[in-house]
Order: sequence, then C-alpha cells, then structure tokens
Amino acid sequence: MVGLRLSARPRHLDRTLAAVSDALIRLFAEGLGVDESTLSDDTSPDNTPQWDSLAAITLVSLIEDEFQVRLGAREIMKMQTIGLARSVLQAKGVSGI
Repeated sequence: MVGLRLSARPRHLDRTLAAVSDALIRLFAEGLGVDESTLSDDTSPDNTPQWDSLAAITLVSLIEDEFQVRLGAREIMKMQTIGLARSVLQAKGVSGI
C-alpha cells in the first residue's frame, strides 16, 4: 500500500506536540534575545553570556506569566539550566514541556 502511514498519531498532532515541547526553549530565546537553535536543556549562565542577572529576573517573570505559576526562591535557584527549569515546572504540574 503506497502512502500508508504507520504512525498512530495524525501528522497535525506531531506538529502540535513539537510546538508544545519547544515552548520553554522559545521563552528562553525571547528572554535572552538569542535564536532558539542556540539553546538546549544544557544551556546555562555558564555557557550563555546573555544569561546575566537581569536576564534571570526577566526569565522568571516570563516563566511565571507564560505557565501561570509562582516560583519560590528555592525553585528559582534550582533553575541553573533550561533542563532544570523544565524539571521545576514539571514538578509544579506544568505539562507538555
């Protein structure tokens, strides 16, 4: 059978899931003023010069607004990489990131 897709998920859902999974990367790109392609879960202040103290405050504000959460000081201090930020948000019940 020519053209048969074996995936159980419709193609449009693949695009939707990809868009959702990149939401945190997009937010960090906006907050840091960099291209999304330069970011990964390993991105941190140690390897990203744009991630200074002012950017950190901006990122917290963007995260709280975008994901409708409030972050405590301990949670903020844990978010030393995008991957750790993702883990903190997942622990707060944010899904799809």
